[in-house]
Amino acid sequence: MYTEIIKIIEGGLKKDPKKVFSYAKLLAEKLLNDGEDKMAATIQSLINQKMVNTVSMDELLATPVDQESGMGIADVFIPTETTSIILPELLNTKVNGFINSIQHRKLLDSHGVTSSNTLLLYGMPGVGKTKIAQYISEKTGLPLVVARLDGIVSSLLGNTAKNVRKIFDFADSKPCILFLDEFDAIAKARDDQHELGELKRVINSLLQNIDAFASNNILIAATNHQELLDKAIWRRFNTVIEISPPSQEEIEKLLVLFFKNFKISFLDDKKKLEKAANLLLGKTPADIKTVVNKTITQSLIEEKKLIDFEDLAVHIFDFNTHGSYTIEDLIKYLNDNGIPQSQIAEKLAISIRQVRNNLNEK
Repeated sequence: MYTEIIKIIEGGLKKDPKKVFSYAKLLAEKLLNDGEDKMAATIQSLINQKMVNTVSMDELLATPVDQESGMGIADVFIPTETTSIILPELLNTKVNGFINSIQHRKLLDSHGVTSSNTLLLYGMPGVGKTKIAQYISEKTGLPLVVARLDGIVSSLLGNTAKNVRKIFDFADSKPCILFLDEFDAIAKARDDQHELGELKRVINSLLQNIDAFASNNILIAATNHQELLDKAIWRRFNTVIEISPPSQEEIEKLLVLFFKNFKISFLDDKKKLEKAANLLLGKTPADIKTVVNKTITQSLIEEKKLIDFEDLAVHIFDFNTHGSYTIEDLIKYLNDNGIPQSQIAEKLAISIRQVRNNLNEK
């Protein structure tokens, strides 16, 4: 039994799933013979679940290319269980409902119930559409095949439709999730007067491929411009979710998540945490992470052991103004948000008299 455990560990470290499964099966058989029925059943269940989702690296790395440019038209990401996302309750329910539908496809199919295997995500840039696709990949254990729109859309007439077919054929040949980001690039309405006939023909090819693919596989598409999508596209997705910017409560959770490895003075101060979240309302998770990273970077450079509210506030203001502001503007902003004059002076490395004079002039 110890031999099997050692071999399983070796296979895991060498990323050799076949070795892991082979020795895990032997271990399950030995446990069963020793009367450890429950443990043997647990191991066998894990083997059966993961075997369905396992694809060899050679298959995954042999991604299709555009005939004209030689550019790859897909990237493959292997799930690693590292994505952390903060979602509102309703959105979390919808996403996990889609995941559960994937995980119970065999059960649903056996009862003649059509499972939800096509998902359309839409919302402004940075709200987390790609993160959600990665999260679904990790929760299901299925590799994520990400279509590269810069490679798919070809300048050569007829090649774009061929590339669409290639990407679907590639994803159709293995257990995976096909993710079409920036979906509007190939799914624009056919009545768009500004588009060439070639791109209109791409829609017909796309619809045909979705219909053939979606009967057995998982498809996720994401767009920042849902208003541009062809009407027929919407009917191909049995789950459609709008992703909105986070609420104040969700922003607070994001701040705790993004600052988790650093000492922060205001995360345990309810009023200051609420104020920080209010200053970030309307921002996307990507925006918030950018502000937090800049705050952390500056604090590390300054060798600060504790990050304060004013440190974050400075970078929120910098983000809001795109770096175009005067020292007087920043002083007023910090003062308006309840930061004491002495702390403003210390943070900006100026005298408290300069702070007071500036505020008196306003």
